[in-house]
Amino acid sequence: MEYIILVVGFVILLLGAEAVIRGATMIGRRLGASEIAIGLTLVSIGTSLPELLVNVLASFAGNSEIAVGNVLGSNVANILLILGVAAIVRELPVRDATIFSEIPFSLTAAVLVGFIANAHLFGTAGTLSISRSDGVILLVFFLLFLLYIYRVWNDPHTVIDHPALGRRDVSGSLLHPLAWLVAGSIGLGMGAHWVVEGAVSLSRLLGLSESFVGLTVIAIGTSLPELVTTVLAAHRGNTDLAIGNAIGSNIFNLLWVLGLSAVLRPLPFDVVSNTDILMVVASSAFLLLAVAVGPRNAIDRKEGVSFVLLYVVYLVFLVNRG
Repeated sequence: MEYIILVVGFVILLLGAEAVIRGATMIGRRLGASEIAIGLTLVSIGTSLPELLVNVLASFAGNSEIAVGNVLGSNVANILLILGVAAIVRELPVRDATIFSEIPFSLTAAVLVGFIANAHLFGTAGTLSISRSDGVILLVFFLLFLLYIYRVWNDPHTVIDHPALGRRDVSGSLLHPLAWLVAGSIGLGMGAHWVVEGAVSLSRLLGLSESFVGLTVIAIGTSLPELVTTVLAAHRGNTDLAIGNAIGSNIFNLLWVLGLSAVLRPLPFDVVSNTDILMVVASSAFLLLAVAVGPRNAIDRKEGVSFVLLYVVYLVFLVNRG
């Protein structure tokens, strides 16, 4: 029954995410936003909703290890697995603004989470956690990111006119895409509830830690919308959408998802999770190095293979760690 609940929850999550993504891209087409702006905002928000809802439900249920593990595991998967697979499908050129602004912002967000989670080591309490005040700090940085997004949204250098999203259409009604968003959100809520219920039961049944389940099963499961969207965008040549979705999702996960989860309920932090934060930082740095070094700013197929292999090594490490 635990397996059935988990699988059904993931299926509903995927269907809900697909509906949200479809509604988001339709809204972006109506508004005439740039491709990178849609990837960084509407699509990354839609694909990050599974992580958000799973985390909120896990926080309220007191399963903080699932909440933290889900975000950290999803962020590692977004870079190493998702961008790796997308680069294998098609080489991913990266814009200068992404190299100098968006990837460094994602890297900074990971370092900020690591510092906040370990700040109590320098105090008298000694208990590691992401408190409500820490959550507010993360949300403030998220607002700064939204200010940057506002500038990108009005970037005149790229416009919608490609096969994946269709031609720019500012004349249609918003009722149809809003209906997709509402239906998708309902599906995401139901799927997230079942995923948390199934994951907690499964971890107890198999004697696994909630952190391990969050870093592997749930993290990969909630990253499936990002994987499908990014690979599909890369296959159709919409590399800005692919890159923007993965990086935007990472920033949303670290600042919005963790921040909101901590504000709702403080998240105890296991010192073992510092290894996973280091992995998030290392994968972001690896991504920055891959696109900054070389004759052209791109993630080629060889680098994509190395990303995926590194992710496999990380999974083996998690299994050995238990």
